[in-house]
Amino acid sequence: MTAQSLAFADLLQCAAEPDRLDWETLRPGVQFHALYGTPGVGPAAALLRYAPGASVPTHTHTDYEHILVLRGSQRDGDGHYRAGTLLASPPGSHHAVVSDEGCVVLAIWSAPIEFAAES
Repeated sequence: MTAQSLAFADLLQCAAEPDRLDWETLRPGVQFHALYGTPGVGPAAALLRYAPGASVPTHTHTDYEHILVLRGSQRDGDGHYRAGTLLASPPGSHHAVVSDEGCVVLAIWSAPIEFAAES
């Protein structure tokens, strides 16, 4: 069987009207809508929706992570990223993420991320 390419239409519209999608909890205040794969298991892509003030604790990228901010903004120790920003985190990089106002992002992972031990 030949692998088929996947096409995801209307992602910008989904970001503008996120309540029309089915969401699952990823972390407190952060939800995901899987596009393919399962976040945290292997290669995957998902829309992530952060509530205002929500955060993801420090994690290390075991392979590339790409984040396209579709709506709102998020920040980490390196900067503040508004809608339209594409972030590419290479293997071995790490950060914690916060969204002060809330946001919707497209996240694409080549491999799972590793969370730092939470105290």
